[in-house]
Amino acid sequence: MEGNKKQKQKKTNNGKVVVERPRRSVRLLQAKTPTQKQKAKEEDIEDIVKWGFSGDETQKIRESLLEWYDQNKRDLPWRYTNTAESEEEETKRAYGVWVSEVMLQQTRVQTVIQYYNRWMEKWPTLQHLSLASLEEVNEMWAGLGYYRRARFLLEGARMIVAKGSGFPKTVSALKKIQGIGDYTAGAIASIAFKEVVPVVDGNVIRVIARLRAISANPKDSATVKKLWKLAAQLVDPIRPGDFNQALMELGATVCTSLNPSCSSCPASGHCRALSIFRHDSLVLVTDFPLKGVRVKQRQDFSAVCVVELLGGQRTSEGSQIDSREVLGGLEKLEGRQTNNRFLLVKRPDDGLLAGLWEFPSVLLDGEADLATRREVIDHFLKKNFGLDTKQTCDIAFRKNVGEFVHIFSHIRLKIYVELLVLHLKGGGNHLSGIQDKETMTWKYVDGKALSSMGLTSSVRKVYTMVQKLKQEKLSFSFTPSKKRSRTTRKK
Repeated sequence: MEGNKKQKQKKTNNGKVVVERPRRSVRLLQAKTPTQKQKAKEEDIEDIVKWGFSGDETQKIRESLLEWYDQNKRDLPWRYTNTAESEEEETKRAYGVWVSEVMLQQTRVQTVIQYYNRWMEKWPTLQHLSLASLEEVNEMWAGLGYYRRARFLLEGARMIVAKGSGFPKTVSALKKIQGIGDYTAGAIASIAFKEVVPVVDGNVIRVIARLRAISANPKDSATVKKLWKLAAQLVDPIRPGDFNQALMELGATVCTSLNPSCSSCPASGHCRALSIFRHDSLVLVTDFPLKGVRVKQRQDFSAVCVVELLGGQRTSEGSQIDSREVLGGLEKLEGRQTNNRFLLVKRPDDGLLAGLWEFPSVLLDGEADLATRREVIDHFLKKNFGLDTKQTCDIAFRKNVGEFVHIFSHIRLKIYVELLVLHLKGGGNHLSGIQDKETMTWKYVDGKALSSMGLTSSVRKVYTMVQKLKQEKLSFSFTPSKKRSRTTRKK
């Protein structure tokens, strides 16, 4: 019959045909004992309790958190108290929330405040930001790290202004904008436009994990989805933005990672982690959520060369270079303005520190001695800029400045710093024309311009090290030696 499994035919040794019927797979079900049934039932109930809030519990948590927030919230420049807003004010509020939330990612609040105020003073509206250049934005962002976030802010602002339909007001519409993900969309939509949606960041994850005594890995995708659902259950339908901020504020100031202040927590009466600790002191509140295993940082090495080009022309006879000129970049020496210039290179538009300016640098294969570093630097400068110490320029001063370690989230970068002062032969500009042929972008800047540029913290540290070396050399070179008095007699 059709639908039956195919039968196999097999010939035996004596020529007979035997029909083999397919065996049925029999699944043996092991009967559970009453004790096992009860245990399974308890586990199901436990799972329901862990991953859900009761209606009464939800209401009490909302009320207690909002009351606590109204009395204890920090006075931050991006928090608005005006409830009756025009569309223009609403859009400005949304823009401010967006900027602040992007800045606050992996940066402390106290650090963000000054950056936020400077940003809003320069670009008070979305339209103002859309007209800015990437270089201007990077300079304003310098020191906050993760520069891709700044680029996404600029690109997102341009996208919204270009569409001409106003600031998106819902999570679904906001997530279509460059650089806006679930968290940022939820923050903007709930705080600025009062959409009843959750916001889940590290602080919220920690608070909810302790409220429900969830010890699962908070970075596991399935766990994250469940945490978002729990956060959605809690959001207050009347004051969604305030409630989300209250939850984040609680995690940042009370329910902290290492030293939670459970005695002053408005939600302590609903915290299962605290309840477990009170019954079993071996289980700490800080055991929730599970601590993730840190990824081992990659170890990289880089040779950075601060290339300074001396101003003015050198005579054909090759007159001796004034040591004060070599130590130029200190702006004024003996009442004379120097016009020395520094070579800066723009990083590629993709990857780490994309589109930012830095001194010429080369990644090394590992630890390297000074001779090896100078060899790779000289090759790099000759290949990319035509700076050849044998043909196009002379070395006026060269000094190993020092080294330091700069930590990125996933990279431990050891940076070797060297100062190289060059004098171009004949006073010509041997860098001209090379930029058009190469993909590398570079520029000259003087000391004053360099000091005012928005440089990354590592580039700023390199420049500071060089300036310190110059000051030390300068003070040593021009400190008059003490002469022995003729009246002093040897004893």
